[in-house]
Amino acid sequence: MDTITILNIVLRLTIWFLLTADFSLANIIIGVAIALLLPRGATSPGKLQDWLRVLGEIVVAIPQAFFEAIEIMLRPHNEEDIVKERVKPQRTPGLVFLDIFLITFTPKTIVTKYEEDGWYQVHRVIRRKKGTRRPKGAQTR
Repeated sequence: MDTITILNIVLRLTIWFLLTADFSLANIIIGVAIALLLPRGATSPGKLQDWLRVLGEIVVAIPQAFFEAIEIMLRPHNEEDIVKERVKPQRTPGLVFLDIFLITFTPKTIVTKYEEDGWYQVHRVIRRKKGTRRPKGAQTR
């Protein structure tokens, strides 16, 4: 088994445990069986470097999510918008899922639609300041 296959199995198991919230022996066995039996797409394998970069971004997003949650409680945001963000090139379905998870993980953003032509529609709750610029690669709808 190569590294990408192992990362895909770990991703599937993580999703399984997040869905079931059960770490009993029977559930672990079921999760491993499902992770191994689910069909694999005929897509090109993702690069290990891409996987490690996304996992690093997830580690960074955890404290950011806590900060944003506290910020929303202390200073409510009364503006919102929907922007289109371009999907990074050469993304496998697993990496696209992790990108969507990363965007949705933070309290101020959620992906509302994934477009097959390479765009995410992202709903953002914002507190607009004068002179604030949009993120690079984002378009307002």
